[in-house]
Order: sequence, then structure tokens, then C-alpha cells
Amino acid sequence: MLKEIDFSSCKVLVELGPGNGVITHQILKKLQPDSHLICFEVNDVFYENLKKIKHPQLTVLKASAEEIQPEMEKLGFSKACHIVSSLPLTILPNTISSAILKNSLNSLHKDGTFIQYQYSLTYYKKLKAVFKEKISLDFELLNFPPAFVYRCKKEH
Repeated sequence: MLKEIDFSSCKVLVELGPGNGVITHQILKKLQPDSHLICFEVNDVFYENLKKIKHPQLTVLKASAEEIQPEMEKLGFSKACHIVSSLPLTILPNTISSAILKNSLNSLHKDGTFIQYQYSLTYYKKLKAVFKEKISLDFELLNFPPAFVYRCKKEH
């Protein structure tokens, strides 16, 4: 999921649904000293475990990904370079997943990316409706179970 992120120029990275923090730890290893990672997690157990990660460049919020813009602004950030999402979009109510995608797009810098993994192709049309033609798709066999990785670029 992280292979195409240029960490040398990334100042703000957002992770949606970090769960147990596997990807979070990998991001933190790659961040530059002047960069920041903001994690949005609503699950109480995952949130409490993520709060145990003591890292000066990490902010863990118990907030819905729908609130990405106001929560970033509270922290003094206007835009993210990249958003990495492990949210189970296919099982979220349509109004919530639509708001998350729209607000994520609005929270990205020009040429920023929204990276999402899913276990099926069912979400491609919804992502395309938001990100238009700027979507690439990978298949990660090493993940268990194997997963599709959508890379969506903000076009304006």
C-alpha cells in the first residue's frame, strides 16, 4: 500500500481505519522528521491500542473518517499529501462511505493520493465516481486474504 508514496516530500499523511496498527508502524518508520501522521479510528479496542504507540509524529483520533477536514483543521493542517485507508467501505452505510470519499478528496493536496485496499472489485465504480479517471489498481497476493489496492489521485 505504501510503495508509491514519496515520503521525502510528504508532510501530512492520514490513515483511516488503522485497526491494530500494522500499516501505522510501517508509515512511522518511513516518515521524515518534519512530517506528521494522523490516524482516525472509531473502534474502542483498536483506538486504545493505537494510543499506546508513543511517537512524536503520531496523532490518534477517536473520530469518524467523515470528520477528516474539521479534525485536521483542529490540528493546524489544511491538506494531506496522502490518505491510506483500510476502512471496510463495502459494509459501511452508503451515506457514510460517500461522505468519507468526498471529504477525503477535499482534504487532499493537488496530486495527493487516496489509497484504499478492498477484498473485491465491487467498490471500483464508487471510487471512480469520486476520483474520475485517476485510479490505478493493484492486486496484492502476499496479503492474507489477497487484496486489491486502489490508488486514486486528486486531479485538480
